[in-house]
Amino acid sequence: MFEGLNTGHISFILVFLEGVISFFSPCVIPLIPVYMSYLAGNAKKVDENGVITYGRKKVFLHTFFFVLGISFAFFILGMTFSALGQFFNSHKYLFTRIGGILIILFGLFQLGILDFKFLQRERKVHLNLTDKSITPFLALIMGFTFSFAWTPCIGPALSSVLILASGAKNAALGNLLVLVYALGFVIPFLLLGLFTARVLAFLKAKQKFIQYTIKAGGILLILLGIMTFTGWMNGISSYLNSIGTNFPITNKEESKAINGAKDTALEDEKESIVDREDSKGSADAATQEEEEQAGRELEEIPAIDFTLTDQYGNVHTLSDYKGKVVFLNFWATWCPPCKKEMPHIEELYQEFNLNEEEVVILGVANPKSEEYPNNSDETKEDIIAFLEENEYTFPTVFDETGEVFSSYYISAFPTTFLITKDGNVLGYVPGMMTKDVMQNVIDQTLKSTE
Repeated sequence: MFEGLNTGHISFILVFLEGVISFFSPCVIPLIPVYMSYLAGNAKKVDENGVITYGRKKVFLHTFFFVLGISFAFFILGMTFSALGQFFNSHKYLFTRIGGILIILFGLFQLGILDFKFLQRERKVHLNLTDKSITPFLALIMGFTFSFAWTPCIGPALSSVLILASGAKNAALGNLLVLVYALGFVIPFLLLGLFTARVLAFLKAKQKFIQYTIKAGGILLILLGIMTFTGWMNGISSYLNSIGTNFPITNKEESKAINGAKDTALEDEKESIVDREDSKGSADAATQEEEEQAGRELEEIPAIDFTLTDQYGNVHTLSDYKGKVVFLNFWATWCPPCKKEMPHIEELYQEFNLNEEEVVILGVANPKSEEYPNNSDETKEDIIAFLEENEYTFPTVFDETGEVFSSYYISAFPTTFLITKDGNVLGYVPGMMTKDVMQNVIDQTLKSTE
């Protein structure tokens, strides 16, 4: 379930540090003496010399339930964001990029560069505990109440973690992110429960140091945002969509039947870049399938084989590339997102030694002709001229009949399939990718058969 965490170790460390930074913030530290006085209850003792001591076991027990209350609130928020994550599943690429920008904004806010008034409002449930003896249950309620003190210091950090949780590839991974943040936040409380008197004295003496911790937290947030936006956190963000067992792979006979109906519909293909309502149903079906497949190993889906000729006259048979990872990119000359990502594809083609090593970069175009006037692109000659004009040298094969496009159910451009060394479809990415994301999905595909 966690095989996608190829870069996640760094991310989890940063999330944990964000939790620790949230504790060591000017918004939390001033509250510690008040809450610890409640948690100590009647365990506080003063000797004849005025030295304060606490019953360590009782204080730790109360502190343990206190942090359970905090964690419980965090997980409630995490569950809310995970539900949103399910809604955004079919738009995960865009949502993750937006999430990266939001996390960077939170970091700028925490550094004091930006000012968001709504994050500075505190939302607290006031409980009158002054006249009550502390119990584990009351400590639990206190922790739950304390966690909703939406202060300027905790708000940005926790919000960034919840954004990451909503973009996680499954609910377990999202909850794990929340757990890691909660651990970073509550472990200092547990230590405080063990060493109450000493820790309180230390914090009182180091108030000047505390002012720098919020700045460190802001820097960490900006780093997290950059990693999310650029695709470095691909293991968490899960750009590479799992196709599920219901992906509409068809055989050649089915492709021919579909192709007959396709001739009357492909003229509207160009509108799919702006309006992809036709693909919404398949995205919803894929989302439902992913939920049904949670906790189970996905069935291997063999890639549909084909034999096509590229712009140089070279023949490419997909099955001949078994033993290599294939980056199969469906594009069109009129497609603006395709044009934006094609320079990156060319760079990868050069970096992977012109398909001579373990990765094959292969484009697929669907040129018009007299026999197939409703295909989705210009003529073969126009496509070759486009490639030469822009100095794109990676091989692009021509699906002149539209059969391959039908077999892979291409409904929007660009769409990229990642095929493993075993010849199976690992996943697909609808829409434009940055070079970092391309590299990440290729790396995932390489590691999938290790």
